[in-house]
Amino acid sequence: MRTTPPFRADHVGSLLRPPALLRARESLTGDALREVEDEAIREVVRRQQETGLQSATDGEFRRASWHMDFIYQLGGIGQASDEHITVRFHNEQGDIEFTPAALRVHDRIRLNEPVFADDFTFLRDTLAVRGSGVVPKLTIPSPSMVHYRGGPAAIDPAVYPDVEEFWSDLSAAYAEQVRRIGALGCTYLQFDDTSLAYLNDPAQRAELASRGDDADHMHLRYIRQINAALAAKPGGMTITTHMCRGNFRSSWAAEGGYDFVAEALFSELKVDGFFLEYDDERSGGFEPLRFVPPGKMVVLGLVTTKSGELESKDTLKRRIDEAAKFVDLDQLCLSPQCGFSSTVEGNQLTADQQFAKLALIVETAQEIWG
Repeated sequence: MRTTPPFRADHVGSLLRPPALLRARESLTGDALREVEDEAIREVVRRQQETGLQSATDGEFRRASWHMDFIYQLGGIGQASDEHITVRFHNEQGDIEFTPAALRVHDRIRLNEPVFADDFTFLRDTLAVRGSGVVPKLTIPSPSMVHYRGGPAAIDPAVYPDVEEFWSDLSAAYAEQVRRIGALGCTYLQFDDTSLAYLNDPAQRAELASRGDDADHMHLRYIRQINAALAAKPGGMTITTHMCRGNFRSSWAAEGGYDFVAEALFSELKVDGFFLEYDDERSGGFEPLRFVPPGKMVVLGLVTTKSGELESKDTLKRRIDEAAKFVDLDQLCLSPQCGFSSTVEGNQLTADQQFAKLALIVETAQEIWG
């Protein structure tokens, strides 16, 4: 088993919000809400430890969504008062829409203070009190998501007449976030990035082209900007990225394997590991993993978070064997394909089913890697 992240048995980050927390979010604010959140986080940290995981998150319990809560806290970015983003998701029953407030880049992008600093220190201290040896993990959206969600129309040309300055400021703000979170003791940071998976879908690239982006080369720009944000990461910090095709109320937004972005993504993105969605045929085959260089870890998201049905351990082992034809088995780990609750609504399964899946991942990893 590995002693540094990503671990052989790992998970993406978000967990189902308990009913008491959902009720509290509807009626409480400020310190009263935070007390409920604190207790819920203590309990979910305990459950992660008892399941046998070597890392733990706060389940993203203080957030409404995995990315917008972070993005709106960057200096220079705000919500558009009269406009919403519409993201269409699909499931077996039909389509549903996620419609967060649109974002606007109204001033120079900057980091006024480290985002989620208090959230991380609470998680860090909770684990320290338990004396568990479990590593606290913080998840944040990658810089790509600021652009992917808004596009050129979200950037005020009076603020950024030269778009290169936008990219430079964005990466600089993220670099400062990485530095300051590292100073708080964070050794496991994850950049969540749906854009790099979405861009494998021709329909998504067509949508970007229609708004004026160079869709065929957008992934190269995103890779450069993430690398710039990570150029001065603290020593001893592991940074991974998680890529999926959308996760909202057990639905998805995009389709397609990793083939379109694979060569540049795996060979150029300067992260330590890749969390990859691989829970069904929408994710394509393992062939793109041939571009993963030695030393980089691949966390196979073979266990779905979109339903409560428990996967077969034998099937998981067989699929890991298939992946090992393209990247060395020692570079592989196992996880769910995404979070269980990327937004406050959560996916369509129970908390017991969620932890049964995490326990299955731990057991399977132990049997494969020892």
